[in-house]
Order: sequence, then structure tokens, then C-alpha cells
Amino acid sequence: MLVLRDVSRTYQDGQPVHALRATNLRVEQGDYISITGPSGSGKSTLLNLVGLLDVPTAGSYLIGGMETADCGPATLGAIRGQLFGFVFQAFHLLPGRTAVENVELGMLYGPHTRRQRRSMATEALERMGLSHRMHADPRQLSGGEKQRVAIARAVAARPRVLFCDEPTGNLDTTNTAAVLAVLRQLNQDGLTLIVVTHDSQVASEARRRLRVTDGVVDET
Repeated sequence: MLVLRDVSRTYQDGQPVHALRATNLRVEQGDYISITGPSGSGKSTLLNLVGLLDVPTAGSYLIGGMETADCGPATLGAIRGQLFGFVFQAFHLLPGRTAVENVELGMLYGPHTRRQRRSMATEALERMGLSHRMHADPRQLSGGEKQRVAIARAVAARPRVLFCDEPTGNLDTTNTAAVLAVLRQLNQDGLTLIVVTHDSQVASEARRRLRVTDGVVDET
């Protein structure tokens, strides 16, 4: 589904900084991949490139056989919005809006009607085990509940791939276990997961494990 061929990313900061060296990677539907490595190693750069949040300096990136280098920003944005969902360490929930309204906001610029957005948001929160917190303000939620709302927002529009950047970084052990259970179930339901983490427990959940060191990607 996703194929990287000799993809690299170099930044100019006086002298070239090789954030990601030439990388070859194939991601199949239903994969569960973790990405680990020291801070500054290139983990987030890899995630951003695969998630179309950044563009490579060199190499080829194909999505469903389509070469992304041939696509303009609008097309890349449309692909990202249709195929990908994102979860970050920070929850990015709006206080003063209910949980279900926060999930709906993630679909605001999509093709769905207001009624469809409400139905999809409700379904996503129910999948997260949060039907009883549907109308709660984020300020009333625990850290684990906030992250599950964030995951619901990311999957409500039914993406093909979910990217998670340190999804348990702000959570205690109990809430980490709850979020991992949610991710495990989503993957069992067929969703492709790509998770950046410093946590060995989180990484061990994945069937495929990548480690990035000084911009070099190895599969362990």
C-alpha cells in the first residue's frame, strides 16, 4: 500500500543536516509498526514523510501505486485527509466543547453532513468505550479518556492508516494500558498502525519494529 524507495530528507542549516538517510520501506494494509530511537534520530521525520506532513528531498514514495512526487499540495492534502489519521502526545482538544463535538471537528472540512458527522463521532466514541462521556468537557476527562477522544477523532472518518506520535507520552501506566488495548483492537479490525514511541512496552505491541539511529532506519 505504502512504498518508500530510497526516500531521504535533508535540511539546510548552514551545512546539510541529514535527518533521514535513504530509506526503503513497504507498509501493507493491516501492519502494526513501531518506530523507536533516540531523540533527534529521525523518528518523527520518518513519520512525517510517510504521513505526508513533509516531503522528501530525494527518493520515491508511492501510495496505492501513485507517485506522490507528481502530486501538488492540494492533492497531497486530499490524500492525507482521506487515507490518514493522526494522534499526538498532546491531546489538542478544545475546552468548552464536548467530547463528541471535539470528534466532529476533525471531520469539519470533509464531505460529510452535520448529521453524518454526529453519527460517525458517536460511533467512534462508543468504540473507545466512552459512550458515558460523550457530552463531557475535556476538562472533566482523565488523561486516558482525553487520549481516547483524540483517537476517536482520528479514526471517526475511517482512515486506512493511523499515525501515532508518542500517544502514551503523557499517560500513567493504567491509562497507557487502556490506550494500548484500544490500538490493539483497531489493528485487529484491520486498521494499519504506525506508532512512534520511546516506550519499550508500547513498541512491543507492534508486529514490525523499526529503529532509527542518526537517520538510518533498520527493521529489528
